[in-house]
Amino acid sequence: MKLHADRPEQHSISAYGPGWIAVNGERMHASFVLSSEAGILSQWVPVPLPSMQATHFEQLLELAGEPRPELVILGTGEQLRFVHPKHTAVLTSQRVGLETMDTQAACRTFNVLAGEGRHVLAILLQEEV
Repeated sequence: MKLHADRPEQHSISAYGPGWIAVNGERMHASFVLSSEAGILSQWVPVPLPSMQATHFEQLLELAGEPRPELVILGTGEQLRFVHPKHTAVLTSQRVGLETMDTQAACRTFNVLAGEGRHVLAILLQEEV
């Protein structure tokens, strides 16, 4: 599917398909974190969903810097899966929302929110094809 950003200066997901996501036209074949403000946060390497712990979300907030993101979108691959709430409590304590959805829905949601000028982070997990 091909997507177009409303605000070209924003970092956005321009397309996606099986095993890849294109950010500003550049294809990514592995899981990554995307900030509407800063682009790809290469310092934070996503781990498989069952391995995610509170420390991963703490590190994510540190790397995101100020202002804090309003929302973290967690794209969990082809199927919707959840992280235990005790691991994501750090987001709630910092007044950062969390929405979990499949990765394709996360891509679309990220673009809509970033296009509105919202400060949002997307953790986009990809499964090997």
